[in-house]
Amino acid sequence: MLYQAGKETLTETLERDSAEVTWDVDGIAVYGTVTRPADAGLHPAIVFVAGSGPTDRDWCSPLLPGTNCSGRLLAQALTEKGFVTLRYDKRAVGPHVRDNLPRLVGKMSMQGHVDELAGAIATLALTPNVDPSRLFALTNSEGAIHALHYQLHTPQHQFKGLVLTGAPGRPVGLVARDQLLAQTAALPNADELMKRYDGCIEAFVAGKPIVPDPLLPDGVKDLLRSLETPVNLPFARELWVEDPADLVSRVSGPILVVIGKKDIQVDWRKDGGALETATAGSGNVTFAYPENADHVLKYEPRLRDELTAVEVGAHYNAEGRVLDPEVIAVITNWLVQRSYGRAFKAGCAPSRLDHKAVQR
Repeated sequence: MLYQAGKETLTETLERDSAEVTWDVDGIAVYGTVTRPADAGLHPAIVFVAGSGPTDRDWCSPLLPGTNCSGRLLAQALTEKGFVTLRYDKRAVGPHVRDNLPRLVGKMSMQGHVDELAGAIATLALTPNVDPSRLFALTNSEGAIHALHYQLHTPQHQFKGLVLTGAPGRPVGLVARDQLLAQTAALPNADELMKRYDGCIEAFVAGKPIVPDPLLPDGVKDLLRSLETPVNLPFARELWVEDPADLVSRVSGPILVVIGKKDIQVDWRKDGGALETATAGSGNVTFAYPENADHVLKYEPRLRDELTAVEVGAHYNAEGRVLDPEVIAVITNWLVQRSYGRAFKAGCAPSRLDHKAVQR
């Protein structure tokens, strides 16, 4: 089927309750998947915004093994609860990345990510059975920054609410530094390594070339080189100093922040605390810190102190892993309440849905 509205074109290939869709951003096609409930009524709808790097529409990554990925699982779960969902591949991600990357050199930017999201929203608003007055965003990690930018700077099709999962509350560069510090803490020269790393980052933020110190571990040098990859600029410099707490403090609409206590990429105390401080008194922000959820919202029964970055990343998408049930309950209740003015009967307690409620 072909739907036309102004300059927006929506192409659908129907497969039961899902459809493949495309839209254009600066002459490059963006590809996504829509899922719809079986009934023909008008439904609220959710745009999924994936996290950093080569994370695709399903929230899978070629850097991580496995295809049991949380974006697809969440879309299925929320479609069953009556929501239309749209998840998409960023232009630098997915099966068309080889063709797209040469065309993106020097053009990757914060605004480019917002343009991709704007196209997704316009596409979703044209989708049959969608109520465009009830559009939501569900983000993971870096995706929160793009949804916040959209909400602050794009007046068309404003979101009725934002669900920010695994969201950083501090500048991305500081979050990355904390992750690196945790990985190098056991080394005998950890302080000196971090000092040399900080010097490289200072040059990068100032727009100067990075000259990785020979003493830095290979993994750290690879990270520094990736920041300067031509296709990543100027976006990498913009992202490194972006302050999500400042962004969230300027959004007036409803926001749900979900950070699992088993998340080792974002710290629920540091990042959640920064976001809480930034929104103190706003009355529109709800915080939830599920006891056993990891960064990609999967159920993690082990103790937080037992988790290591290498092992956790290798098992994010392992077969048999499931979404954390507390996460599903909190997100579903919040979305249903803001879509229909009531809580979902089978979900969590209404107290978790109070504005500015903090679950510790």
